[in-house]
Amino acid sequence: MLDTRELGRRPGSQRQVELTVPAPADLGIEVLRVTEGSPVGLDLRLEAVMEGVLVTGTAEAALEGECVRCLEPITDEVSVRFQELYLYPDHVLDSEDDDEASVLEDDLLDLEPVLRDAVVLALPFQPLCMDDCPGLCPECGARLADDPDHAHEAAIDPRWAALTTLEQDQQDQQDPEQES
Repeated sequence: MLDTRELGRRPGSQRQVELTVPAPADLGIEVLRVTEGSPVGLDLRLEAVMEGVLVTGTAEAALEGECVRCLEPITDEVSVRFQELYLYPDHVLDSEDDDEASVLEDDLLDLEPVLRDAVVLALPFQPLCMDDCPGLCPECGARLADDPDHAHEAAIDPRWAALTTLEQDQQDQQDPEQES
């Protein structure tokens, strides 16, 4: 919660705020997130307007997660811009649009929902450790970036397995004749 009483209800008054806050829980997606409690740097401009307080700012935080192709750990940083109008309680009307509007509570504003929306929307849907990550071998799970020449013998279709056995038997019968 951020106090806006210092602005008063004088349209045009503004205030710059720089602060570091601990990251809330579940700030991110399944495979990439800001660790709960880690520092989130906020650079904010609070402006009083007729309807409420307009908050414009940036947030910066460290990210941790894993590559969706090879499951290697990823560390990165995110920097997002956001803007939100927090309405004074007496300016809130009973309309459908106001259901989603942010409202000041006792001259305090809650940045967490806005921060959460901005950060989650800025994250890549499928984070990768490198742009051309080859992923894991589908047969044995080996990381293909560590062994680019990784290969397996071609799998035999079970419908043809009996022919492979027959071919092996014929080769075994021919080998003793060649030794004589």
